[in-house]
Amino acid sequence: MTSSDSLPMPVIGLTSYLDIAGTEGCGTIEAAFLPQNYLAPVLAAGAIPVLLPPQGTDGGVVEQLLPRLDGVIVVGGWDIDPARYGAEPHAETDAPHRLRDAWDSAVVREAVRIDLPLLGICRGEQMLNVALGGSLHQHLPDLVGDSPYQLGNHRFNEVPVDLRPGSQVAQVMGATHLDAVPVSHHQAVDRVGLGLQASAWSSDGIIEAIELPSNRFCIGVQWHPEQSPTETALFDAFVHAARERQLGRALPLRMDGGFQDAGLSAA
Repeated sequence: MTSSDSLPMPVIGLTSYLDIAGTEGCGTIEAAFLPQNYLAPVLAAGAIPVLLPPQGTDGGVVEQLLPRLDGVIVVGGWDIDPARYGAEPHAETDAPHRLRDAWDSAVVREAVRIDLPLLGICRGEQMLNVALGGSLHQHLPDLVGDSPYQLGNHRFNEVPVDLRPGSQVAQVMGATHLDAVPVSHHQAVDRVGLGLQASAWSSDGIIEAIELPSNRFCIGVQWHPEQSPTETALFDAFVHAARERQLGRALPLRMDGGFQDAGLSAA
């Protein structure tokens, strides 16, 4: 038995959509939801996923919530309001979802502040960048002349990426080149946010990953790892970091003889 076997599984918070959804039982309603593809790799990596629906941030909600988690994943979705990085909206930019923007931004900033393991996916990578003062290219066809990154109709394309040697993401993936990653985005990181480093690029120079090297695990990828069932390295490494954080919080309880009070059994 390892030192972590006596601990509960890490709890991972995932940001979610808040939008109109059609259901069989309730009809068309406003709902907080998330595609199962995001939950499955978290479960497979040995963690418990919980949804973090967009909500107001008054009263220290985020500051109370995040220390109770072992990691957070900021997922994909609609474009971020360009006003958050001081830009006018492009004609192709989605209408803003301001409640979700404010919630996701607060989650990112607090996770960074307390060094909570964080994985940003697509919009989540962009939110990591914007929350730390960066900006975005609002419509990549204006830069590269076509749309290899977003085929439309909810389809994913695949593009090769080069990873910066020695970066967190290269160490996690065990490679400095990936032949094909699933993408569906028309925006991307432009000016990199405070403390962040670009760590992966497509063949035409579009940033495909960023990271915060000062934190234990803080990686944003522009691609969609949840769309590759056989590619589990990012989720496995993220959950491993969450488990280490959980263990770091629990060990003082063991040393103080406090496992009983914490509802945990001693190994």
